[in-house]
Amino acid sequence: MSDDGVRIYPNVALGTNVTLEPPCILGMPPRGAEPGELPLVIGDGAVIRPFTTLYAGSTIGRNFQTGHCVSIREDNVIGDDCSIGTGSAVEFGNRIGNGTRVHSGCFLELTTLGENVFIGPNVVFTDDLHPMKCPRYQECRGGPVVEDLVRIGANATLLPGVRVGRNAIVGAGSVVIHDVPPDTVVAGWPAKKIKMVSELVCHAGFFERPYCWPPYQTEGD
Repeated sequence: MSDDGVRIYPNVALGTNVTLEPPCILGMPPRGAEPGELPLVIGDGAVIRPFTTLYAGSTIGRNFQTGHCVSIREDNVIGDDCSIGTGSAVEFGNRIGNGTRVHSGCFLELTTLGENVFIGPNVVFTDDLHPMKCPRYQECRGGPVVEDLVRIGANATLLPGVRVGRNAIVGAGSVVIHDVPPDTVVAGWPAKKIKMVSELVCHAGFFERPYCWPPYQTEGD
């Protein structure tokens, strides 16, 4: 750790106008790798807040932000204009699309998030069907796939391998055990369809319906 509280390992490529708020660690070697063996790439305009650790072996796009106490492991690919909230754990093997926001206290591993996805606080994406002691564990693990424009409410849990279709909404506290079709609102434990996104009402009366603004609007809006 340097005198200013920022530790940068070898083979870390930082873009321009990157803000590093100490203490933080960039390029931490994952288990089995030597310092500098794997690259860490961070694009322009990033803001890395205190107590964040970014492991080597990941690529992060422009205008990235973390909250406090964020851990991002190896083999992650994160697009432009993304944010990872305070206290979130982004384990290995995730793919996160442009414009996606992961709120505070979330857990992801081997999960795919599309573009302009919103993940509420304390959402958990599971990837293990059973403990790793199973001799065929490697053949059936895998996290959820979340397509573009999906919104997932606070404290939801998604089981391994489920797919949430484009523009769907998962209600707060839901447990998703089956695939969610596009443009569908699901909620409950287990999560079930309750309506279509097009049937939602703006209760405040500001709009004809919610999500008629970019990037959610359709050609008819």
